Order: sequence, then structure tokens, then C-alpha cells
Amino acid sequence: MAASFRPDIQGLRALAVGGVVAYHFGLTALRGGFAGVDIFFVISGWLISTHLMQEIGETGRLDLWRFYARRARRLLPAALFVILVTLAAGYFILAPQEQALYSRGAMFASAYAINLWLLRWSFDYFAADATSNPFIHFWSLSVEEQFYLAWPALLLLAAWLRPGRRTAAAVIGVVGLTSFAACLWLTSAAPAWAFYFSPLRAWEFAAGGLATLVPMALLQHRIWLRAALGWLGLALIAAAYLLLSEDLPFPGWYALLPVAGTVLVLLSGVGEEQTNGRTGWHTLGPATALSMPPLQWIGTLSYSLYLWHWPVIVYAGMLAPDLTVPQRLGCGVLALALSVLTYHLVENPARRGAWLTVGARALAPALALTCAGVAVAYANAHLATRNIGPEQRGIEQAVEKPSIARAVDKNCLADFQTVTPKPCMFGPADASRTIVLFGDSHADHWSTPLIEAARRNDTKVVTYLKASCRASRLSTFNAVLKRDYTECDAWREQAISEIIRRKPHLVVISEFSIGNLTRDLSAAERTAEVARWQAGLRSTLQAFSRAGVETAVIRDTPINASFAGSCVARTLWWREAPSPHCDTPRADAANDSTAAAERAAVTSVPDTRYIDLTNQFCGPTTCHVVISGKLAFRDRHHLATGFAETLAGPLERALF
Repeated sequence: MAASFRPDIQGLRALAVGGVVAYHFGLTALRGGFAGVDIFFVISGWLISTHLMQEIGETGRLDLWRFYARRARRLLPAALFVILVTLAAGYFILAPQEQALYSRGAMFASAYAINLWLLRWSFDYFAADATSNPFIHFWSLSVEEQFYLAWPALLLLAAWLRPGRRTAAAVIGVVGLTSFAACLWLTSAAPAWAFYFSPLRAWEFAAGGLATLVPMALLQHRIWLRAALGWLGLALIAAAYLLLSEDLPFPGWYALLPVAGTVLVLLSGVGEEQTNGRTGWHTLGPATALSMPPLQWIGTLSYSLYLWHWPVIVYAGMLAPDLTVPQRLGCGVLALALSVLTYHLVENPARRGAWLTVGARALAPALALTCAGVAVAYANAHLATRNIGPEQRGIEQAVEKPSIARAVDKNCLADFQTVTPKPCMFGPADASRTIVLFGDSHADHWSTPLIEAARRNDTKVVTYLKASCRASRLSTFNAVLKRDYTECDAWREQAISEIIRRKPHLVVISEFSIGNLTRDLSAAERTAEVARWQAGLRSTLQAFSRAGVETAVIRDTPINASFAGSCVARTLWWREAPSPHCDTPRADAANDSTAAAERAAVTSVPDTRYIDLTNQFCGPTTCHVVISGKLAFRDRHHLATGFAETLAGPLERALF
């Protein structure tokens, strides 16, 4: 196929970057906008395979120097420019410890290997804390660059085995199917690897490469068929944007929606350069719509816009938490303006200039750019580390200090896959009383004051704790596993049975409030979910009550608008007071209505009491993240252990 410019592909680029920007800017109607990256992958597979196969067919070889020189001119200058500006802005916005961490990310981004760094540190692209990483979006560019390194060798291998399209199709097909099968398996077994590791995304590039090998004669003169394929492809892309969400296991099967849709749109444009300008049935296809000037303009800016949009929204969210719709629109305008400047002043001149010349000599300036990015990022990380003063280190230590239970044995808080309970015991074996602490990580953070209060009262504490697993008999969806949390259901029933056999004097329960998970639901959905949770909580409490075991339920801690440790560290770096910048209105943080529903469920069961310590964190109007000079929370909703230690007295008065 000819490698001539296709406006419909430029329009596809606009759809791809538009989906990603909409998703990152919080347009909830396009919950699957992150699939725009998959569109880019398929387009890259199509274009690169087209160029390389054409060169192999014409010359029997590949000029790899020329190929890599073009890639360097296209990608490196703009990426390095955005990295450097983002690092510079981060000096004034990020806390020093954040600067040090993300500067290391910038080092890997400069070398197009940040996807491997994200794997090393187990960064979840969809996790809440990912919104603090201004370089996380470079993962897709790293995957693409790694594809560019491997793909020419693969096509040369196919030509060496037997020149011709069939052999190329067979080789690409085998690679693609192998990659897809591994991706399917690891989407469940190791989601981060399936998402970030380039060999597991190779099937998306391969899909674009295989599409280039479809015989042109099958499509070029079948205008109705091409039109149908194109509109079906756009429908699949729209379905991906509207129906996918971060709660679904991705990429896996779900990535077939944007991948297949992009392939169909690309095929529908085959031969369009021969029919453009004519009147006739070819106007039925989507190529005309994709060629509209606004889409062409956005498509031209798509690379720069992708580079800029994420650091803009990340830094804006740090400076003004809970961005309003007008503020988000303003961020979009700013990202677009920066993209225009970058395209005209950096990206386009570099692509057209002679300083990155074609041939082996192009590798010298390309390598220099890469090394410059790595060196500056390394220096920035070193400078940031030196700027971490005593107050910053104190916050860092407060965030990292584990609860008493986890400090003794990290397995006291069972991981997601564990099904068999592991009780942990604290205090003398011959103590006069036994208290069991039962629940998820929100029970775990109470282990610190509870164990101290028990020590004062000749009481032994036994913990039954599992990450993200409520004591309430309520089946839930696990956002990390991307599926129903069946391990929790099995673990919970075993734990309840074991606790009843122990016959403790008291079972203390605490768990992540259902109100925190239902904030974005409609009123009707929220009411139904709260009722389901109340029934599950009552079922657990009744099991203990029927066995003659007394139970106390501790009301859940407030949830903050920002990550407390990071927010406080930033405000100290800005030389401002953490309050009110990091505090949250009580109406938003404390979930008083959900607590009322919880209290009603608790008081309806005999031998059960409700412990409410919310006033330890919140005043009448505001919930605080720094209390009596101590960091109260290590993230949005887990107690910092140093502050939890101060709650031993209030908890002792409530329980003993």
C-alpha cells in the first residue's frame, strides 16, 4: 500500500487524543477514553508496517539508520522539551520527596523505558495516587519506542524466511496471537504487566500491521463495503469510549473494541486517495467526516497535546483540588495552547530541520538528547533529595510507619489472594480478657491504639485482618483484581467461624465505609447499595450475637479530598500552613448520613455497641489532616500510625 498521507488517519489521531484528554480531564460520559492509547498503537502498527514493507519490497532491505533518524526527529525533541518544562514547574509545585521520586520517572521517560520503571514500583495507571505522577503518561510512548526497536527486525526475519506478503502475515500473526494470549492471561494474573509490558501490547501493533497486508483489490472498488467497515469501526470506538471503565480488566478482551474498531476504520480508507475529490458513493464512508478541518488540526497537534495535557491537569489539581468544570476547561485551553507552541517551535522545526540528519550521523544528536534528558532528571532528583528538610522527613516517616500489627508481621494484614485467615496475637497469653480486631485495613489502623489500650487493661488482642475485605457479609468488586472479590467472601466466613470458636470477650469491627464507595452513584443506587451493606453488616453481627459474643463497631474515619501526606508536604514546601489547604469540609469527609445508617444496623442487633470517635478528627464544619502538630492520615483515609497512638486513651474509654 502506498505510504501517502491519509487525512482519515489524522482524524483518527484526533479521536484518539480526544478520548485520552477527556478521560484524564474527568469527562465521565467518556469513561473509556483511556482506550485512545490503543488506537494510537494500532495506527503506529499500520503506518510503520506500511513504510517498512514498502521499503523491503522495493529494495529487499531496510535502511535502519534512516528509519531511526526519522523516529528520533519525530519524537525526541518535543518529548524532551515537555519533560524539562515539567521538571522545572515541579520544583515550585511538588514537595521535594515527590520531586525526587518523579524525577527518577523522568529519567526513564527520557530513555523511553518508564513503563519498566512503573512495573518495578507497581504503579497502577488507574489508582488514585497515579494522579500525582506527571510523567506516567509517557508509558505509552515507551511502549511505542520499544515497538520501533523490535518491529523492523521482525519484518526482516519474515523477508529472510521467504519474501512475500503471506510470510509476513504468518510471522506477524504468530507474534500477535502469542502476545494476545499472554495478555489475556496476565490481565487477570498480573494486571500491571499486561498493561505496561510492551511484548504484551505487541498484538495491538500487530493488528495494524496485519491490516496493511489485506489485498487492496478486495476493498478498493467495494465502496459500500468500505463504508460499512468504516462506520462499524467508529461504532466500536464509540462503544469503547462509552462502555469501558477503569473497573474492567484491561487490556484483555475489552481492548478488542478499540483495536478492532481502528483496524476497520483504517481498512475503510484504503484507496481513498484515488477517490477523493470525486462525487459518488465514496462519501458514504467516514473518511469525509474524519477529514474535517477541526479534526485535522487536532490530529496534527495530537502528539504535543498528548505530551502536555497530563502534566497540566496534574499540577492544576495540586494547586486547586476539586477543579470545577470551568477550571478544567481552562486547563484544556492551556494544554492546547502549549501544544500549538510546541508543535510550531519544537516539533515541526525538528522534524524538518537538518540538525537531525538522515543516516548514522542522526544517532549522535538523538543520543545527546536522550542523555541530556536523563542527566537533567538525575540532577533534579539529587537536588530534590538535598531539599528534604527535617519537617519533610518527619512527614515521610509518618506516612511510612506501619501499624503495630503490620510492624510485627506484614502478613497480619492478608493480601488479596489469601483465603486462609492468619490470626496475630498481641499481649500475654494468660491475659484475663481477649479482644478480637476484625476487618480490613481500616481495622488494621486501629490496631495501634487498641493494642496499647489492651496492654493497660490486662487484655490480649487477636487480629483477623485482610486488605479491602469488610467484616460485613457483603460481596464486593475488587478494583485491583478487576473482578468480584471471591477470596474475601471465603476468608470472611472462615474468620467468623474461627472467632466464634475462640469465644473472645469482645469483637471490635471497623471497615472502609460503604459511603466512600457510593459517592458517585445516583440517589436511588446509593440507597440500594447502603441497604445491601446494612443487611451484610447485620448478618455478621447476628452471627456473633447468636454465639454470645459481644461486638463493638468503630465508625469509619473521614475521607480527605487529597492525599494528606503529600498535601501537607507540598504546603510546607510552599511555606504555607496545611490548614485550610489540605483540610476537607465535614459534609464531604465524614459521611454522617452513612454513619447514621451504620448506627441503625448496629443498634438493631443485641450485644452490639457503636463507637464514634469522629470528633477526634473533625470539628463541626471541618475535618483536619494535622491535629496537635501530628499528621493524622498517611493518605486519604488511613490513619497515620503516629497519630493513631494518641487515640489509645479515647479508645480505652470507649471499650473498657
